[in-house]
Amino acid sequence: MAVAQPNGSADAPIEVPSVPTVVGINFGNSWASIAVLNKDGNADCIANEDGERQIACAVSFFGEEIYIGNQAKHQLVKNSKNTIIGFRNLLGKKFSEIPADKPTNSAPVIQHPEQPDTPAYSVQILQPAPSPLPTSKAATPAASNVATPRSEPTPATRVLSVSEVASMFLRSLVKSAEDFLGRKVQGAVISVPAWFGEEQKTALEQAAADAGLVVLQLLEEAGAAVVATTSAASALPEDRTQLVVDLGASGLELSLLSIRQGLAFSLATLSDHSHGGDAIDDKLIKFFAKEFTKKTKTPLTVAPATDAQDKRAEAKLRLAVEHTKKTLSASPGAATCSVESLKDGLDFTGTINRLRFDMEVRAVYDHVASKVRELVAQAGLDLFDVDEVVYVGGSASLPGLDEALATGFAETVVSPFTAGTVVGGGVGDPTTIVARGCALQAKLVAGLAEGSEEEREVKAAFARGSRWTGAKATSRTLGLLFPGAGELGGVWVPVVPKDTPLPCRRAVRFDVEVGEDAKVGFEVWEAKEGIKITLEKPPKLEGDDEEEEEEEEEEDIEIKEKTVEKEVFLTAVSLNAQKAQKAGGQLRTRLEVQLVISESGDLSITAIETPDGEKVTIAVAAA
Repeated sequence: MAVAQPNGSADAPIEVPSVPTVVGINFGNSWASIAVLNKDGNADCIANEDGERQIACAVSFFGEEIYIGNQAKHQLVKNSKNTIIGFRNLLGKKFSEIPADKPTNSAPVIQHPEQPDTPAYSVQILQPAPSPLPTSKAATPAASNVATPRSEPTPATRVLSVSEVASMFLRSLVKSAEDFLGRKVQGAVISVPAWFGEEQKTALEQAAADAGLVVLQLLEEAGAAVVATTSAASALPEDRTQLVVDLGASGLELSLLSIRQGLAFSLATLSDHSHGGDAIDDKLIKFFAKEFTKKTKTPLTVAPATDAQDKRAEAKLRLAVEHTKKTLSASPGAATCSVESLKDGLDFTGTINRLRFDMEVRAVYDHVASKVRELVAQAGLDLFDVDEVVYVGGSASLPGLDEALATGFAETVVSPFTAGTVVGGGVGDPTTIVARGCALQAKLVAGLAEGSEEEREVKAAFARGSRWTGAKATSRTLGLLFPGAGELGGVWVPVVPKDTPLPCRRAVRFDVEVGEDAKVGFEVWEAKEGIKITLEKPPKLEGDDEEEEEEEEEEDIEIKEKTVEKEVFLTAVSLNAQKAQKAGGQLRTRLEVQLVISESGDLSITAIETPDGEKVTIAVAAA
């Protein structure tokens, strides 16, 4: 959109942005990313000035220089004591709450010398020397022509609180976004993990404020993923059960959600910090460390390393395996890991194919799969009930994880791997989905009047403990049963699926047969949905030896199918068919039925013969 100059001159028009200048920030403990709104109002993940879309959450001090992002992470090899990582998870925590025996290959966490029970970091820097005093006016002309030598910077110790480090990092993200957009960022939605409490959220908001960033909302990572998936055009049905698998570097977060016409309702959540992406890295660097020892006869102990040389070698391997994992995610072939002077001046180059890699990290995959089964069982569902799997995090981009989780799901389940959107910034790209969801949420919040009731309601819809997140949901599927042939004693038409949050309104329209008495009738039922499991013998292959089959009897194959049973009869509805017409030798009419369920569970049923036919409304009180 363009507007003319205020003075009416013929100068070039001023370009006014058609979308708000807001960003979405995925602020992880190990990696971060930034998403902005393009001219069409969609969200794109952008690269910073170093060309990185996945930005390492690291800050490093080297002399007078400060490095932020991937450049800082590379400082872990030679400058680990002055390189800070893992600071996001310490926001809002007390120093006494941090385990003292946790090994670290970066700047250690210390007690802040001036702020009681506050975690901080101590780094060595070079402090610029103070400028020399100005020369006196009485100085001789010869003396005024002599250049004043520049004083050398002096070594100094700098203590930074966790909040200060987070502010420095967030400030760099905002600058990258502003450099890309060419204008000042007006606000941001920042992601937070599900386990963040009020103290952590308050600390993050304060760090963002210190960075000059207006926080529109703090959005849980699972919520951001839902915003991204429900905002994009999809071939998936509007009513589906979605599993969000967030495999971050430091832990696993699982969420099971019912998506009902774009609205998400949480069925169950699970957090597990015993396994994460770092566990995959540990197994991979151990594999390459063994290869190095085998090739060079030089012992190398990593994950954890205790010797100074081994610690440095581990830091080098940890950086190198990032490229290895990305290659394995994108290609079924072999991937390499190359490190110059890994230990004792010896170079190393190793290879691993995807099959071997999956074998090495199988324990992590199996652990995630067991936690998924635990989560689904917690919600009272079966894996067969899951319609869509959404992955979050770089480690979730590994095809082996999807293959390990596939067992038990229906063949029709959709994941970024089956849809082909796992890479390239697509709808299902695990590395960008949270940032894009945050940007889309920022667009929504920025369009609301600040401090308005509508803004408060939208934010509350994502806040734990609000009336929206604590809303009731239907425990069974509500539907209509028409006379005719069918497993339930008639033709079953589901209208309100199970786990639909209340209040809700659903309407269906269809053609029905009219009886000899010129009436149309149906029953309204609550139905129970379940899973029927049958065991079948595996198919026999040609040429199988019958004796071998008798000796080694193969296990039966589980066949699952969804079932529906009538559970609670609610009411019957009948109306006169005044607009019926013959079609194919049968008298038929068009019927529209609307079900409205209040927050308390009261049901209102309205049946209308269209157009302009008889209308019947029946109210059913909640049990």
